[in-house]
Amino acid sequence: LDLDRAVERLAAGSLGARAVSDTGPPELRRLRRHFNGMAEAVADSLGRQRAFVADASHQLRNPLATLVLQLENVEPHITPGPGLAEHARALDEAERLEELLDGLLSLARVESGTAERGDQDLVAAVRGRVEAWEPVFRAAGLELAADVPPRELCVRALPDAAGRILDALLDNAVKFVPAGGRVEVRVPGPAGGEALVRVADDGPGVPDGQRELLLRRFARAPEHQNVRGSGLGLAIAEEIARLSGGRLEVAGNEPRGLVFEFRLPSPPPSSAEGQPYTER
Repeated sequence: LDLDRAVERLAAGSLGARAVSDTGPPELRRLRRHFNGMAEAVADSLGRQRAFVADASHQLRNPLATLVLQLENVEPHITPGPGLAEHARALDEAERLEELLDGLLSLARVESGTAERGDQDLVAAVRGRVEAWEPVFRAAGLELAADVPPRELCVRALPDAAGRILDALLDNAVKFVPAGGRVEVRVPGPAGGEALVRVADDGPGVPDGQRELLLRRFARAPEHQNVRGSGLGLAIAEEIARLSGGRLEVAGNEPRGLVFEFRLPSPPPSSAEGQPYTER
């Protein structure tokens, strides 16, 4: 049983999972030792890879920030003409590189697997993020609507998982839904031991064959190559959902647009705080 639980935890992304029992027949004890050795090697290899990404990103941020500052300082001394336009493009590219490095750092932190899952109120997280994004949507000429339960809905996930995933989805909507569009965030009641958040828009959408690419790192549709961003936001959101024991999926909306759905697991009944959620 101890070995089975350790295998399950490792498969779920907990790199610190180990089999601690030393009882049973010799064959089972040897299997535990081999499993622990394998788990240690896997964790060490992934840790070194992620540390390299984080260290490289961090080390590049300081000189890049200096470069951006220098480009900004030299702008007043450039006379109007082709040189000023080239300067603006160079500054844009430097700022995009800053966003890329920030995204890589965020992804490395998420993948480090050091944070523990905890109980959190999904409804409160969704309400808070919708309120925070409403001014951004108004400024972009977009409508942001929310349909959430009146009571708390507890999930067990990485710290602020729901808020971070929702931030990525709403940021994506602001970038790609044209002015005049509508985005709705909905939280149905829990089912099957998990809670669901649905983010639907009426934007142009993405063809069937390209939707699966949206959650991959650095993926961009050909017509969106010049949109600002690192191309890592949705991939980070998907990783947060996965490491929380849930998942993030994308599908087409009707009659047009996209629907993102992320699911997070409910805590065991004994650990859920407050009264159980019921539909009204």
